[in-house]
Amino acid sequence: MTKTLSALLVAALAAPAFASEDIADQYPQSELYSKPVEVIPHVYSAIGATAPPTYENAGHNNNLSFIVTGEGVVVINSGASDRLAAALHDEIRQVTDQPVVLVINENGQGHAMLGNGYWRDQGVDVLAHADAVAETRENGDFILQGMQRYNKERAEGTRIEHANLTFEDEYVVTLGGVEIKALHLGPAHDPGDTQVWIPQWEIMITGDIAFHERMLPIFEHTCTSCWIETWETRLEPIAPTYIIPGHGHPTNFAQVRRYTLAYLKDLRAKVGAHIDAGGDLAEAYYVDQSNWAHLDTFEELATKNAGRVFEEMEWE
Repeated sequence: MTKTLSALLVAALAAPAFASEDIADQYPQSELYSKPVEVIPHVYSAIGATAPPTYENAGHNNNLSFIVTGEGVVVINSGASDRLAAALHDEIRQVTDQPVVLVINENGQGHAMLGNGYWRDQGVDVLAHADAVAETRENGDFILQGMQRYNKERAEGTRIEHANLTFEDEYVVTLGGVEIKALHLGPAHDPGDTQVWIPQWEIMITGDIAFHERMLPIFEHTCTSCWIETWETRLEPIAPTYIIPGHGHPTNFAQVRRYTLAYLKDLRAKVGAHIDAGGDLAEAYYVDQSNWAHLDTFEELATKNAGRVFEEMEWE
């Protein structure tokens, strides 16, 4: 294990909530919220704020990662705007002279794909799961308008640009002797969730199938039982040594299992008991989630998550 990753893992395990919504921009000279760090040799990530997207963090509230090989660079997530994508590109140029040859969107959310236009203008292919592209085609204008509202002049020049390459289950690219696999392990957090797996380095850039420092959000379209099944049947057998989650600092597999799988199971158990006792939706919002209250975005998400799980489970 590298010293960089070791230090990050120790910090994450010692204080899982050390990333706070109250921490100021960590890299004020850049559009990025934080400067990319080398997680393991050749794999870098600019860690976003574990808070909702704001003007102050320029929408950089997810992780923007890149993999450096002897035959080019692969970027994971294009960023929430053209300006954010360009800022990441500036950082990549400081690390390597290799060109960016592929960008992978981890899903169809704005911070994963709104920077696609910048990369396509550079002549770079953009890859996403077919379901993520369907999401951006259906809701792209709404996603862009939401970013424009909070990002103001920082949104200038950003447009909706769909990925020009799609896949269903797996897309494999080998560069400089490094096999990089874009995987869709199954339904989880969002349509077209994509995981990037590098078997020889035992690292996975998981996207939003895995959380640990901030509470995971459950959307109206999220199937939590499906998420659990995907985790247990498809992700668990891989069990990567190193994890770069969609949000929060690099960590290990046990940590994301603790704050994703265990949280989902706990919330479903609490809501299930509430339903069995004849409880209604209004009361379901307040099932006990105190074990998770230390997570960032708990106040924003806990009651919403409980309500959505109730609506899912009452029909199961």
